[in-house]
Amino acid sequence: MTAAALIVAAGRGARAARDGLAPKQYAPLAGRPVLAHAIAAFEACPGISSITVVIHPDDRDLYAASAPKSASKLKPPVPGGATRQDSVRLGLASLEREAPRHVLIHDAARPFVAPETIARVLAALETHEGALAAEPLADTLKRDRGDGTVSETVPRAGLWKAQTPQGFRYAPILAAHGRAAAQGRTDFTDDAAIAEWAGIAVTLVESPSRNFKLTTQEDLIMAEQLLRPEAPLWEPRTGTGFDVHAFCEGDHVWLGGVRIPHDRGLLGHSDADAPLHALTDALLGAIGDGDIGQHFPPSDPAWKGARSRVFVEDAAARIAKRGGRITNVDVTILCEAPRIGPHRDAIRNAIADMLGIEVTRVAVKATTTEQLGFTGRKEGIAALASATVLLPA
Repeated sequence: MTAAALIVAAGRGARAARDGLAPKQYAPLAGRPVLAHAIAAFEACPGISSITVVIHPDDRDLYAASAPKSASKLKPPVPGGATRQDSVRLGLASLEREAPRHVLIHDAARPFVAPETIARVLAALETHEGALAAEPLADTLKRDRGDGTVSETVPRAGLWKAQTPQGFRYAPILAAHGRAAAQGRTDFTDDAAIAEWAGIAVTLVESPSRNFKLTTQEDLIMAEQLLRPEAPLWEPRTGTGFDVHAFCEGDHVWLGGVRIPHDRGLLGHSDADAPLHALTDALLGAIGDGDIGQHFPPSDPAWKGARSRVFVEDAAARIAKRGGRITNVDVTILCEAPRIGPHRDAIRNAIADMLGIEVTRVAVKATTTEQLGFTGRKEGIAALASATVLLPA
């Protein structure tokens, strides 16, 4: 059997045009245009002898960039008309020299059509004048009264959702389209409707719901998830950090990005914010990217007196650049004074802001060392931190 495939891709997409986007048939989907997925399905079907794509005259460059160069059955594109019905008629007319026995008409915006579905439509044409892929209706239907209220429940028995491809014997469907155009009939919603009007019997070929038509941006997002169900696979990473700073003369300390009044200051090249220094090392450790001293050496005058949130934000940016996500951080401050409790929420909010995560993902704790060691003698402050990061596997 010789069968030509006619893929209709001449639509402009009102929503896409409004948003300044390319028509949906040229939108990227799992690394290649939507149209390329549809072409590949027909290219893979042995029963298809040629593939012709009907495009909008303004889309030649988009088509040239989207059509797979390896498609051996692909013929030059054909300019479409003002409506889908016009475009199909022009596409059918372009096949007159080839004169295939059968033709399958397919929407470019249905990238999930399977070669098996195409083969079943072709097989049905051996014993029927027309055949269309369709899905039995599973949802309950309600009729609107006209004011937003339900007037009745419509029985769904025997109802199907039409899909594409829709296949026909070539000569009769070409003649039906020509007669519809001659009579000024432009109200047909698909080719099966024209066939019915022309007296061509059309059989139903069950097709999976996956063969849906992309209409909105939400459809494209769902399609991307269907094609990449395994992405992203996340690998959890954990890092830890520890830092110490001695007290010095002063009237405040910086802890977790919050300025806290105190009778001493903290000695350091930057603002000596020990909790943020420990947190920076924890974040860098989670992705195996050195430590704070490597990226911000204390010998560099550029960091003299710097706010330590710069270090934390840089570590977060390094994680984001690798496609990672920070799931939670935990900071413990060891000191006898100042008291951390009154400032805990402010510290949590400051860290959440630096990392761009919810405050519920930030834990801040404080403890003393029971007057033991240098913190117990009030000689300085220590801090520990841990961070959990998810990286694409």
